[in-house]
Amino acid sequence: MEDSGAILCQISLLKDMLDQVNQEIEANIQITREIESEIVKCSEFEKAMAARESDLTKTLYVSHFEISSLLLLAHGSRNSVESLDKQLAGLRMTRDESLKRINDKQEEFVRQCLEFQRDIENTDDLRAVISEKEYLENEVSRLDKKNIMLKNSMQAFMEEILQDLHSCNCALQVEIEKGNQENQKLLQDIDNLKTMLLSTIIIEDDPW
Repeated sequence: MEDSGAILCQISLLKDMLDQVNQEIEANIQITREIESEIVKCSEFEKAMAARESDLTKTLYVSHFEISSLLLLAHGSRNSVESLDKQLAGLRMTRDESLKRINDKQEEFVRQCLEFQRDIENTDDLRAVISEKEYLENEVSRLDKKNIMLKNSMQAFMEEILQDLHSCNCALQVEIEKGNQENQKLLQDIDNLKTMLLSTIIIEDDPW
C-alpha cells in the first residue's frame, strides 16, 4: 500500500509537472505568434518605408534636374544682360560720335555760310542765298529734333529691356532658392526614414 501511495504521489507530481510544461509551451507558442505578428508588421512597415524612400529619391532627382535647369537659365540671362550692356555701350559710343560729327558739320556749315554771305553781300543773288541759308538752317534744326527723338526712344527701349531682364533674374533667383529649400527638406525626410528603418531593423534583431 505504501508503494502504491508513493507511486500515486509521483504520478501526481509528474502530472503537475507535465501541466506546468504544457502551460509554458502554450505561453511560448503565444509569444512566438506575437513575435511572428510583429515581424510581419515590421516587414510591411519596412516595405512601406522603402517605397517612400524610393518616391522621395525620385522627387529629389527631379528637384536636382529642375534646379540645374534654373541655374542654366539664370546663367543664360546673365550672359544676355552682359551682351545687352555691351551693345548699349557700343550704341552710346556710336551716338556720341554721330553727334560730334553733326556738330562739327554744323559749325563748318555755319562758318561757310558766313563766309559765303560776306562774299555775296553786294550781288543780286543775296536774297536767294539768304533764303537757301534759312532753308538749310531749318533742315539742320529738323535733323537735330529727329536725332533727339531717336536718342530718347533708344534709351527708353534699352532701359525697358534691362528692367525686364532684371525682373526675370530676380524671379529665377526666387525659384532657385525655393528649389534649394525643397531639396533640403527632401534630404531631411530621407534621413528621417533611414533612421526609422534602422530602428525597425534593430527591433527585429532584438529577441525580446
